[in-house]
Amino acid sequence: MMPWLLSGLGLVILLLAGDALVKGAVNLSLRLGVPALIVSLTIVAFGTSAPELLISIKAVLDNAPGIALGNVVGSNTANILLVLGIPALLATMHTSECETRKTFNFMIAASVLFIALAFRGVFDWIAGLVLLGGLAYVLGDAFRDAHNHRKADQGEEEPEGADPDMPKWQIAVFLVLGLIGLPLGASLLVDNATIIAQAYGVSDTVIGLTLVAIGTSLPELATTVMAALRRQADVALGNVIGSNMFNLLAIIGIASLVGPIGVDPEFLRFDLWVMLGASLLLIPFVFLKMDITRLWGIILSALYALYLFVVLI
Repeated sequence: MMPWLLSGLGLVILLLAGDALVKGAVNLSLRLGVPALIVSLTIVAFGTSAPELLISIKAVLDNAPGIALGNVVGSNTANILLVLGIPALLATMHTSECETRKTFNFMIAASVLFIALAFRGVFDWIAGLVLLGGLAYVLGDAFRDAHNHRKADQGEEEPEGADPDMPKWQIAVFLVLGLIGLPLGASLLVDNATIIAQAYGVSDTVIGLTLVAIGTSLPELATTVMAALRRQADVALGNVIGSNMFNLLAIIGIASLVGPIGVDPEFLRFDLWVMLGASLLLIPFVFLKMDITRLWGIILSALYALYLFVVLI
């Protein structure tokens, strides 16, 4: 039981530390005069993916590439089938009102690029630079769009976690907690997930695709459930698409610069294609302006249960 409890503790620490780091970094940047627009596009995006990033880097250093890749591939599959499926069971998400075509196209392009690089057999520094180059292009495009939008309506929304009245000592506490908690949580989760994998005779790849992937998708699930209940479908769909794109380009892009990440042949035969297939399931909601109804929620959730069954059995 102890490895399971320590894995859970590591996950909780990761999520709390990631949230603390975002709040501290956002408010420090705004205090230093960095525009809220730039903070939203960079610090918030990187901060909310910090748990996945730390897990992948720790897994690479511990020679557990299956956890690094499984975390990203499994999270992307879970984000679509589970994170959109469960909220749709609670309330229909009116995605017909959303405009996410460009971001969706970027996500599919990132998925195809990721799969193509995976067939090289290893994510090394060359693959990492290619992925980070794609990330730079996407961020640049997002910056241009946000800048044009801000000029058009002459308004600038505060980024998530911004609090103009936050005292300096509180900013410092958030930063310290985030910087200490992230590596601690990643270490607890990866070390004990590896112990669990060995105890049950399963590969670190399977643990990465299931236990670690579902754990790191919990923040997206919580955000999407609240967005569905508040009828903010654009937040729900945009959250999933943006998170998936960032996972592929940034997490593995940075982790592969730390050390080479070998690709398990099973990824090439099955898991990568499940991830791409799950991504393509969003086409009716993005291009045909269909809502994610309760029926779709049942279908998506059932597909994820089937995927877990195949992976584990």
